[in-house]
Amino acid sequence: MELLSKPINSLKGIGTAKAKLLTKLGIRQLEDLLYYFPRDYKDKSIISEIKDLLPENSYTIKAVIEDKPQESRTRNGLTITKCKAFDDSGKVTLTWFNNKYIKNLISKGEEYLFHGKVKQLGREKVIEAPEFEKTSDNGSLNLMRIVPYYSLTEGLSQKDIRKAVKGILDLIDNKAVDIFPEDFRRRYSIAETNFCINNIHFPESIYNMSLAIKRFKFEELFMLQSGLIHIKRMNNYIEKGISFTNSNIVHSFIETLPFKLTNAQSKVLQEIFQDMDSEKIMNRLVQGDVGSGKTIVAFLALYKCVLSGYQGIMMAPTEILAEQHYISFNSLMGSTQIKAGLLKGSMTAKEKARVYENLKSGELDVVIGTHAVIQNNVEFNKLGLVITDEQHRFGVRQRAALSGKGNNPDMLVMTATPIPRTLSLILYGDLEVSIIDEMPPGRKKVETYFIDSTKKERLFAFIKKELDSGRQAYVVCPLVEESEKLDLNSAVEYREQLQNEFFQGYKVGLLHGKMKADEKNEIMENFRKNHINILVSTTVIEVGVNIPNSTIMVIENAERFGLAQLHQLRGRVGRGSSQSYCILISDSDNDLAKERLRYMTKTENGFDIAEKDLELRGGGEILGQRQHGLPELKLADIIKDIELLKLSRQAVEYLYDSDKLNEPEYAKMKITLDKRFKRILDEITLN
Repeated sequence: MELLSKPINSLKGIGTAKAKLLTKLGIRQLEDLLYYFPRDYKDKSIISEIKDLLPENSYTIKAVIEDKPQESRTRNGLTITKCKAFDDSGKVTLTWFNNKYIKNLISKGEEYLFHGKVKQLGREKVIEAPEFEKTSDNGSLNLMRIVPYYSLTEGLSQKDIRKAVKGILDLIDNKAVDIFPEDFRRRYSIAETNFCINNIHFPESIYNMSLAIKRFKFEELFMLQSGLIHIKRMNNYIEKGISFTNSNIVHSFIETLPFKLTNAQSKVLQEIFQDMDSEKIMNRLVQGDVGSGKTIVAFLALYKCVLSGYQGIMMAPTEILAEQHYISFNSLMGSTQIKAGLLKGSMTAKEKARVYENLKSGELDVVIGTHAVIQNNVEFNKLGLVITDEQHRFGVRQRAALSGKGNNPDMLVMTATPIPRTLSLILYGDLEVSIIDEMPPGRKKVETYFIDSTKKERLFAFIKKELDSGRQAYVVCPLVEESEKLDLNSAVEYREQLQNEFFQGYKVGLLHGKMKADEKNEIMENFRKNHINILVSTTVIEVGVNIPNSTIMVIENAERFGLAQLHQLRGRVGRGSSQSYCILISDSDNDLAKERLRYMTKTENGFDIAEKDLELRGGGEILGQRQHGLPELKLADIIKDIELLKLSRQAVEYLYDSDKLNEPEYAKMKITLDKRFKRILDEITLN
């Protein structure tokens, strides 16, 4: 409807000032208001008798004002307005605070609807600051119905939004175009859009409200997955990628490695090589638990790329991890002629310029770096493969930026953050997924313990024993600075306490996110060389850090972390041949927190841990890793609405596989989808 593209101030009753306030809520056009859904509802449709009112509960009553409202003032200047109201069953006192208009709005002898929370003050029942309307008012938007509540900004009231929404509903008069044809709605039990628009804003019943919410949740998930599947199919069938060669040489090189690949690594490598051999653009995600050996698979893919005459990128989320990959890559590929460069933000302009020049000329075969490799002035001679490590920290936009540096290069993304299969459909819906679900042989289980702070002396004695054997330890704290709101150990102060009180004679280092990059690198290098015995750190060391000599991971205030994050931190130890330990310290009285931490002591399987985190905490951990650029979900929750997620996925695949979009009755749907597609694809890509 063209009408919906009109500015919000074209709606009757919306002047310049109110339009400005609505803009703060993202409401600029009439369509924005129409799809500005309530955040909550209150059922005010049931009228109660005064005799049935119970303290601390909210009610709607129909009552007559017994006397004229009276004002009084307290010693501290608070104005209180009171009056009594009655129905056939009894009386109640109505009270307002600092509301000078009430006495002019309520008249003795008139009947009103009131809604509010009941208090018991002595023998008196009191409703404080009730909402009210005259019973003679017809079609109330605020009482005598299931009432919507919207997110607000200062200067706008619920009544303002409800009135504006009612205005737009009257204006469109049930003529909104439904993007879903009738047979499609029947197939997936989805209600018609005009019915749903009316009932999501002003529900006629709880049942109607549930149908409306289901419809728009389904639509959100459907549109999101349509965009992702659209990208995947475009990559698979439209654009022509690079066909790489030399798999045999890579396999010969694998035979010379000082270790044997696991079956899972070999299987995933085969999937990657099949993609690289074909002319299809590879867009593959490799999920592997902490320590499962994803990095070697990535290095071998880079080797195949270079042997075929192309350049490769490997991008990591932190300078520490990028430098670690650079060192590991050169060590592994020492017998080959591959030339690799390092590119990170903390390098000097002169150092960066040299890398830029060597990449552009083709002197460098591989560059390993941080976000610095996305910069506009980074040009390649012949880019063939892009790899991002811990890809959930980048997302679709950065992937698109990297891809743009070559002529349809292959894309390989890796994460050690296990995500349940169903959720990966939406988080990585544009990617094929490979899973490394086997650990290298000889790895010992990291013994994990959950203790409270009263056991610290014994813990410190145990740590000293390990240090005296030449081992090292991590101690992780959630915060860098003292916070009055959170009773947590400051990493800075804790490091000083450990050094001066408990570990005199040992070297205790400190690493946190506020340090400059060169400071972090110096600390990690000293830790790597065992010049630092204990490293006190924030979660800067969560991802990818590999110091095989470290055998102890202590996590303070462990209840503050999600299970997936605790699993990542635990993965920093257990990387050598020695027995390693993870100690979770928490004094929390919260039963859920204790259950989570006990669970950590029972399993090392990252996928099981991810499932448990979802079960106990919901989607916070996953959503916190949501790819940048994906459209925001207003209603749907990919955890709570997992069945709708599956249903919408089926619907998208049905449309593509059945070619329904080319049928006449789907013409409106195709036009609308194309418009919405463009908006979503513009957000997801860099167009």
